[in-house]
Amino acid sequence: QVQLVESGGGLVQPGGSLRLSCAFSGMIFSIYSMGWYRQAPGKQRELVATITVGGSTNYADSVKGRFTISRENAKTTVYLQMNSLKPEATAVYYCKAGFNNMDYWGKGTLVTVSS
Repeated sequence: QVQLVESGGGLVQPGGSLRLSCAFSGMIFSIYSMGWYRQAPGKQRELVATITVGGSTNYADSVKGRFTISRENAKTTVYLQMNSLKPEATAVYYCKAGFNNMDYWGKGTLVTVSS
């Protein structure tokens, strides 16, 4: 069974940076596509960024040029580097692992962007 544990959230001022981590365990990490999603208060969960097994990335338009997703197979971890954060980035950020039409989710980490 896949287990995902997010970390790195917290309070940051507008314009600041945070790096989120998602630790993967339970299966072979390198065969899973990975993604970060977020859910703001009162809104639906939305895609932030994804990264394939081969390292191809995809980003929501709202974060392009400011966020970077990466994966480190040796550490079975996926990261989300978030720069130039805006207040509208305030949300719970979730990590997702996907393989063969099976998706697994972490419990999320809260990011608050506020002065």
